[in-house]
Amino acid sequence: MPRLRPIVLAVALTLGAALARPALAQDDPALAPYVMLRSLQFVQDTVALGDHSAGEMQRFMLGKIDHALRAAPASVYDDPRNVDAALIYAMSGGNPATLEYLFGRDVSGNFDNRVADALRKYLGGKGTLVAKSLGDMANEYRDEPIGPYVALVSGNVTLPKDPKGALLFYDLARLGAPGTIVEEAALRRSVAIAVDADLVDKGLAYSRKYARRFVHSPYASQFVDFFVQLVVEHHPQVAEHDIDGTVEFMDVGRRGEVFLRIARRAALEGKDELARLASARAAALSGIERPEHLARLYSGVASIPTSNVDAAMKDLAAIPEDELSPRDRALRSAAQFVAGEVLRVPGAESLTQDAALTIATPDAATPDALPAADMPGSAADGQRMPQSSAAKLDPEFKTFVENGRSKLSAIDELLKEEGVRR
Repeated sequence: MPRLRPIVLAVALTLGAALARPALAQDDPALAPYVMLRSLQFVQDTVALGDHSAGEMQRFMLGKIDHALRAAPASVYDDPRNVDAALIYAMSGGNPATLEYLFGRDVSGNFDNRVADALRKYLGGKGTLVAKSLGDMANEYRDEPIGPYVALVSGNVTLPKDPKGALLFYDLARLGAPGTIVEEAALRRSVAIAVDADLVDKGLAYSRKYARRFVHSPYASQFVDFFVQLVVEHHPQVAEHDIDGTVEFMDVGRRGEVFLRIARRAALEGKDELARLASARAAALSGIERPEHLARLYSGVASIPTSNVDAAMKDLAAIPEDELSPRDRALRSAAQFVAGEVLRVPGAESLTQDAALTIATPDAATPDALPAADMPGSAADGQRMPQSSAAKLDPEFKTFVENGRSKLSAIDELLKEEGVRR
C-alpha cells in the first residue's frame, strides 16, 4: 500500500481495529454504517482534491464497509441514516450485490421501494429505462443526504438522450455537495457536455470552476482534454483571456502542458494563429520539460502556410531528434516535406506546353455547345473561340504531384490517429 496521509491512515487503523471485533460491532454506535460511510466519503474527497495515495485506501474501505453492511442485523436499518449510508455506498462504487442483499432482507419497509428499483436497474446497466423516475427522485430528495448522489446518477442516465437536461441534474448534484468527489464528477461531465453541445460560455464557466477546485484530481487530465477541445474548436471565439481565466489556477508546469496541448492540436487542425500563440506562451513558461523544443515544433508547423516558411523550415531542422516523441518526429517529417515542396523552385520543363494535348472548344453542332449569345466575345460578329493548348504534366512535375499526394495521405492518417487518441 502506498504512503498515506496521517489522518487517512488513522481512519484506516481505527476502522480496521473496530471491524476486528465483530461481536461488539453490533452494539457500538461508533461503528454504525452511517459513521463508517463518513470515513469513506472523507477518503474519496481527499482523492478528488489531489491526494492520490488515498486511492488504495478507498478500495480497502469499500471492502470493509461491504462486509459490515452485510453483517449488520436488520434492526440497524431502522435508523434512516443507515439506510442512506447503504444507498450512498452503492452509488459510490460499492458492490451492487450487497444492496440487492439488503433489499431482499428488508421486511420492515425501511428502504424506499422506488429508490430500490431505480438503483437496481441503474447498477444493472439499464438506467435509461428509469431516467424519469430517477429525475423525479433527484428533486424529491434534493435536501436529503442521498440527494446529490441521486442527482449525479440522474444526470448519467439522462445524458444519452438529453445532454442539456443532464446539465440541470449535474448542477443540482454539485450544489448539494460542494468540494466533494460528487462535485468533481458533476463538473467534469458538465464540461464534456458543454463542449459537445457547443455551449461555449457554459463550457468556460464550468472549466474555471473545475480548475479552481479540482486541478489536482486524478481525473484532471480528462478535464484538460475537454478544455483543449473547447479552445481549439471555438477559436477565436475563445480568446486568449478566456484561456488565461482557466489556467491561472494551475501551477506553472500544468499551464505549460495545457498550452503545449493546445498548440499541438491547433497545428494539426490548421488553426495556425492559435498554434503560434499557444507555442509562444508555452515557450515563455519555465519549469516544464522540454518546452522550447515542442513549442518550436508546433510553431514551425503552423508557420508553413505563411510567408515565414523559410524560417520555419530552418527552425524545424534545428530541433534535436532525441527531444521528440515518435509521434512528433512523424509530424515534423511531414511538415518538413510540405515546407520543402513549397520552397522548391519548379524546373523549366514544368512550364512548357504540349500542343498535342488540347481541349477542343464545343461547336454549335454538338448537343452540349453553348448558344452563341453565351459565348465569350462579341455576339454580333459571331466569333468563335480558338482552340487552346493545355499544359502537359512533365515527368518531374508528375513525380512531385504523386509524392505530394502520398505525403498528404500520410498526414491524413496522422490526423485520424490524433482524433482517436483525443
